Amino acid sequence: MLLQYITPHRRVLLGVVALLLAGSVVMLAQPWLAGQLTAVILSEERSNTWGMQNILLLWLVLIIIRSLLGFLTQYSIGSTGEIMTARLRSRLHQHLQALPLSYYQRRRRGDVLTILSNDAAIISGFVTDTLVQLLPLLLTFTGAFVMMALTDPFIAMLTVLLLPFYFLLMKLIGRRIRPVSRAWIDAYSDLITFIDENLGMLPAVKAFTREPHEKQRFETHNAALLGLSRRQLFIQALLSPAVGLMAGLGLLLLLWLGTTRMASGELTAADLVSLMLYAMLLTQPLKSLANVYGQVQQTCGAAERVIEFLNEQPEPEDDGKPALPPAQGEIRFERVHFHYPGGKPVLRGLDLHIDAGETVAITGPNGVGKSTIAHLLMRLADPNSGRILIDGRDIAEVSLASLRGQIGLVAQHTLLVNGTVAENIAYGQPLVEQAQIEQAARTAHAHDFITHLPKGYNTVIGDQGLRLSGGQRQRVSLARTLLVDPPVLILDEATSMFDPAGEEGFINECRDLLGGKTVILITHRPASLALADRVVDIDGAGA
Repeated sequence: MLLQYITPHRRVLLGVVALLLAGSVVMLAQPWLAGQLTAVILSEERSNTWGMQNILLLWLVLIIIRSLLGFLTQYSIGSTGEIMTARLRSRLHQHLQALPLSYYQRRRRGDVLTILSNDAAIISGFVTDTLVQLLPLLLTFTGAFVMMALTDPFIAMLTVLLLPFYFLLMKLIGRRIRPVSRAWIDAYSDLITFIDENLGMLPAVKAFTREPHEKQRFETHNAALLGLSRRQLFIQALLSPAVGLMAGLGLLLLLWLGTTRMASGELTAADLVSLMLYAMLLTQPLKSLANVYGQVQQTCGAAERVIEFLNEQPEPEDDGKPALPPAQGEIRFERVHFHYPGGKPVLRGLDLHIDAGETVAITGPNGVGKSTIAHLLMRLADPNSGRILIDGRDIAEVSLASLRGQIGLVAQHTLLVNGTVAENIAYGQPLVEQAQIEQAARTAHAHDFITHLPKGYNTVIGDQGLRLSGGQRQRVSLARTLLVDPPVLILDEATSMFDPAGEEGFINECRDLLGGKTVILITHRPASLALADRVVDIDGAGA
């Protein structure tokens, strides 16, 4: 599943592999040149086909070529990695937008933020920094072994016999990395979750002077992450040197055997130099493969989380479903049962009929499902049984976009973006004229306070509108919905933060505004009930 997002640039990756392979060929040529240079130096006649100057000149050319290849390789790998990370993040964000609200009711936001940031970077980094380098590593390893075999088959065969010990050591140490890496990711997610929650709670933290407590909580999360980071670093730092130590011991063994064979005349000094340099070149891929093994274990933990996230069922696809025609606004709930995952039943057999153009107030104790009715009507959640109809059409049989485009929701908890007032009001209709934005603000009784802001409609209101009061945020949210002018309007405690005078003014303004619309008022406030043609009291069992 991940391959289509992490390998979108096959030509670039193939180019990078080609550059790495060329670098491996250049590396393999240098031990041979060292042997030739040794032969020239030790030659009494000083007459070798490869003169010293020619060998040094060729070596210089190889060094320059290797440097150029290194630059091109590093730049190509880096830019490709960034592109892959961005593409994977884009796919994850797209899936994030498609998931139902019920998913986020079961998850912490920090978990999702970690997947989009840390996990995506780990996976794409593994592809560009590790995976594409495997083939050049294997070429270097194989080439070095072949050149050793051509020089001295006995020593080359002894090298092969030592390899199982290297791989056994890698497995013994490397298998500890995966569980630690998964624990590190979980601890990182806990820390991000805490920071996200703490930022949202800052007013309460300061109001209750909880700064020392929150500092201690942060230090606890931070210390847990630090401990796992050091443990993970210890294992990763141990792996490559341990393999390097075994490789060094093997190299000394080969050097001892080489000098013994040279003393017996079976090996020349030039061949011994080349042989040792090829043996040293052989150990580099071994140490790199040790790091690769550790990175594979680390990446598996991130990949598991990403795949688990992408396997979450998104909202129903609209493919093939017809659009809901322009709504008149008749609404029916027929024997609707609903409960949140793992929770108690909220609605048990709800039957509710609202005529087109009627304003109905829904009241009842907290927790009986008043806001749930709004969520079900917009298909932010689906009933466990029963059905909901608009103008006689089952809303489960029409496209989500056409359904939600005809229902306006003003929720009790306002959701605003960190932008200007005008951008927030025009969030659902970004191409409208300024005059239309201002008219919607006037209807929502927001125009007066907006004009007194430092830059009026161009004032940036901060995260979730923190530079506005609660009542001001609610009026901006109301203006945003009124601008869309939907035929069905849901006001979920929409005046809860209005003062009495503001609520009365809004109600008087709304008497004409709501005419012709189907309006569902979810409220406890007596003044708002005056807008309703009918009041429905629900108790969770029905209407």
